[in-house]
Amino acid sequence: MLSRTADHLFWMARYTERAENTARMLDANHQLSLLPQSDEYAELGWRAMLSISELSGIYSAAHHGMKSREVIDFMARDLSNPSSIVSCLRAARENARAVRSSTNSELWESLNTTWLDCQRMLADGILEREPYAFFEWVKFRSHLSRGVQLGTLVKDDAFYFMRLGTFIERADNTARILDVKFEMMEQRADTSAQPFDYHHWVAVLGSVSGFEVYRRVYRDVVTPERVAGLLILYGDWPRSLAASIAEVEQLIGHVTKGRDTEAARLAAQLSAELRNGRIADILKGGLHAYLVNFLARVNDLASLVSREFLLPIAPEAPAAPEQTQTQTQTQSQTQTQSKS
Repeated sequence: MLSRTADHLFWMARYTERAENTARMLDANHQLSLLPQSDEYAELGWRAMLSISELSGIYSAAHHGMKSREVIDFMARDLSNPSSIVSCLRAARENARAVRSSTNSELWESLNTTWLDCQRMLADGILEREPYAFFEWVKFRSHLSRGVQLGTLVKDDAFYFMRLGTFIERADNTARILDVKFEMMEQRADTSAQPFDYHHWVAVLGSVSGFEVYRRVYRDVVTPERVAGLLILYGDWPRSLAASIAEVEQLIGHVTKGRDTEAARLAAQLSAELRNGRIADILKGGLHAYLVNFLARVNDLASLVSREFLLPIAPEAPAAPEQTQTQTQTQSQTQTQSKS
């Protein structure tokens, strides 16, 4: 497969998954903002979400204060934000349009309809009236796109690159969701608010469709340690870090046909660590430090995949301190699209 074609397929899937995960983060924060709490803590939630998404600088440049409505608008439909839902859905559609001959009409129609309906719904004011309904719709459309892939496409290199983009992006975003919520709880002054804590973690689990899974696995009270264990190490649940990286390892194996590459070695190393890890050891060393290290290694893995199989990332000016390599790739991919 041509590197340009693989590049478009990979990023089409990443952007679709990123739109869904942005909707999940917004949904969780919106639900938490409705609970009785101080204005300071409500603001902390939105600020932490922007921080872990590496978007604080872009947001602060155009907004004063941290109002929930403005943050939702910025994360949902602001085209100046490369990770907003609208930006991601548009980029997914443009990548799909570029490689229509390598997929099928069902997948193209799914992504194209999503983009057109998204514009119509936002113009009708759904984000102001029913943000929850919009977030659910974004998640549903992402599920539909993956369903079309699984149900209609041949399992060839095109399929593998799409799935590879999906699971790299999912691992990155699940780690960010977990990190931002633990950071919020660590900064909460009133640690005795058990009812609030319960709803907090239920919202976190709900943001990754994990509440029913948690009940089935633990059959007990919701605790931060078990939530972390589920999201990081539970390999039988497709949104965990362990399951996502295991899929990445397998998909790289399909693409390389068993050849030894740097990307394959790093994926195998990450997968083995997650498969054999213990949550007690992770928490003992500090969850935030673990997740920051994990995100850095996932970004390294994405860079290796780009270097070995896809289009090389165009050199550009040094990124700002808060800018991660994931966003650098996003900007580079936008440049690639404009050239094609």
